[in-house]
Amino acid sequence: MRGRVLDLLRRGFLSQKSNFWVDGHKLEYSCLTTVNGLSCSRSMATATSSDILSKVPPKVTYNPLSDMLVDSFGRFHNYLRISLTERCNLRCQYCMPEEGVELTPNSELLSHDEIIRLASLFVTSGVDKIRLTGGEPTIRKDIEDICSSLSNLKGLKTLAMTTNGIVLLKKLPRLKDCGVNAINISLDTLIPAKFEFITRRKGHQKVMESINAAVELGYNPVKINCVVMRGLNDDEICDFVEMTREKPINVRFIEFMPFDGNVWNDKKLVPYAEMLDRVRQRFKNVERCKDHPTDTAKNFKIEGHCGTISFITSMTEHFCAGCNRLRLLADGNFKVCLFGPSEVSLRDPLRAGVDDLKLKEIIGAAVKRKKIAHAGMFDLAKTANRPMIHIGG
Repeated sequence: MRGRVLDLLRRGFLSQKSNFWVDGHKLEYSCLTTVNGLSCSRSMATATSSDILSKVPPKVTYNPLSDMLVDSFGRFHNYLRISLTERCNLRCQYCMPEEGVELTPNSELLSHDEIIRLASLFVTSGVDKIRLTGGEPTIRKDIEDICSSLSNLKGLKTLAMTTNGIVLLKKLPRLKDCGVNAINISLDTLIPAKFEFITRRKGHQKVMESINAAVELGYNPVKINCVVMRGLNDDEICDFVEMTREKPINVRFIEFMPFDGNVWNDKKLVPYAEMLDRVRQRFKNVERCKDHPTDTAKNFKIEGHCGTISFITSMTEHFCAGCNRLRLLADGNFKVCLFGPSEVSLRDPLRAGVDDLKLKEIIGAAVKRKKIAHAGMFDLAKTANRPMIHIGG
């Protein structure tokens, strides 16, 4: 029993930065002590091991997992985001410069077989959720084959996709058959003319049809990602909330984040607290849901609504302490933090013929170098990083 407690500590589920529950009470702690060389709180040290294990969130399952995915702060990373392409059929203002970006030659992007081999290394080491991103993942010609191969990896529980929805309508039934069991659709406005301004392309009706199709196919919830920018779409927050009234939709309001080429400034940022206040002025009985320790979003339920709303607060209230995410970029670079400029190539050693053990050593070393938290938003705005289109949504 004690070994399981210590393993949960190593994996970050009971780290000093997290909360846990004992006898129905939420304990938040910062006072540290040491158990066999591992940092933990005095609150936890005085609780019995059975108390702690019985209160581990229900999503957590115990398995002997690889140290490759545990960073130096005890966070276990079971969530891998894979960018399949740098290409996109939209030109969203917050994602890429108006003039576009220089694309990596196709020969330097990961192939189907390379993606599956690397994904398999992660899954056999403990990753149980993969999200496919881009650019726009649905425009990759072998998207269905990639999804089918990934969904067959033993141990993978969730195969998700983030898409702009432009061509999703005709592809979603097949993608679902190929194992995609969670879907996020990006949509920043409910007004067609404003959609064209934000994305520099037409297609609002196609996105709305894709959202409805996802609901009809049984995705629950269908997640809608909405980047909120002051003076552009912040007047639509409550209109988006209305979408959750009759349908199993989770609208995720995302604070505007700085990346190369998106002309970020703090005046465009609408803080989470302000967004929530606007919602509460319009809707009654807005209640906070119980979040999982690794959730990036603060989740809320509104009385009488079928769906939910969430806020992703990267700028004003970061969630680095519970971070369980890693990123594999389309060119094969491995990134341990969305906002960190540090990257390491997995493509080059893979193509040089190194074995799986060496690849795992490279991955593990990168994970161990992950910082405890990303910089503040003003420092991030001055830090060199790739455009979001290169990193993956």
